[in-house]
This record gives sequence, structure tokens and C-alpha cells, in this order.
Amino acid sequence: MKTPNPARRSERSRQAILGAAFDLVAESGYARLTIEAIAARAGVGKQTIYRWWPSKGAVFVDAFLSRTSDEEGNLALPDTGDLRADLRLVLRAIVDEYNDPGLDTMSRALIVESLNDPAINTEITARIMEPHLEATRERLRGAQRAGQVAEDADLGVAVELLYGPVYHRWILRTAPLTHEYADTVVEFVLGALRVTQAPR
Repeated sequence: MKTPNPARRSERSRQAILGAAFDLVAESGYARLTIEAIAARAGVGKQTIYRWWPSKGAVFVDAFLSRTSDEEGNLALPDTGDLRADLRLVLRAIVDEYNDPGLDTMSRALIVESLNDPAINTEITARIMEPHLEATRERLRGAQRAGQVAEDADLGVAVELLYGPVYHRWILRTAPLTHEYADTVVEFVLGALRVTQAPR
């Protein structure tokens, strides 16, 4: 008879906890989320959750990341050598996430809680926002090294120009979020960066 693998069992429990937190927020909102509810939904004890996370906020952030990052946690932007195509791919993927009902609910819950809870705001900024912004800046640095972007371009502002309009349209629901809109935003950003490669 085989001895159960503790690591495999622990990973199953961890995934069950993250899935439970994600589903509970989608169903009832973050304000009603409790460690007790997560434990009951995941079929684990509260002590199991507290062994891995210090608070429900920490569980919530990990639950969000589990649905929005790839399996290896890789945040690097694609680098095919075609900056235009790479940025279009990234921005279209963000549009798709915002248009997904489950992720839309979770994202809006994150925003609300970050405004009300400084600890959650710090967690979200450090673990979600800044890594993605830095990955984008690094992709643009690569384009600078390749001579595709002006050397004196402010990459911090460029990243804000790339993501800001999509975020504004999503959070305020001022107009539909589409791939066509994402492509238009990319063109404006590339124009501001004085990209040297020809359009495709």
C-alpha cells in the first residue's frame, strides 16, 4: 500500500482554499468573506489556512493571482521582436479578462478593498500591480535597446498611457471594451514613443 504524498495533499488543499476564496468573493463580495467560510467551502480546518496565510486579504490576493497568472507565475511580456504585435497581444488579453464576469467581479472587489484597507492596497500594489508594470517597462527597455523606441522616452508614463485608458473605460463603464479599442490605444502609445519599426 502506497504512503500518501504529503506534498501532493498540501497542494490539493491549497488549491481548494484559493478556489473557495475566489468563488465566495464572486458570490457574496469581499466584505462577507471570512476564514471560516473559506475553510468550510474548501473542506479544511482554519488552522490550515492560517499556516499559509496571515489574513483573508492575503488569501484573496493569492486567489486572484491564481486566476490571472500562468502556472509558472511568469510575468514577462512576449518579445517576438515586433513591439506593436506584443503590446496588442497583452492589451487584448487584459480586455478579455475585464470582460470575463468572474474576473470582473474579483477585480472590482480588489479595487474597493484597496481603497478601504491600506494593508490590502500595499499587498495588491506589491504583488499584482508593480510586477506587471515593471514587466512592461522591461519590454519597452528591450525595445529601446533594439532602437525601436526613442532613448529619451519616459517609460513610466508610457506604461500609464498603455494601461490607463483601458482601466478607465473598464472601471467607469463609459464604453465597450473591445480588441479594436485596445489596438487603438497601442497605436497612440507607439506614436508617443516614436517607434521606428513600420506598422504591419
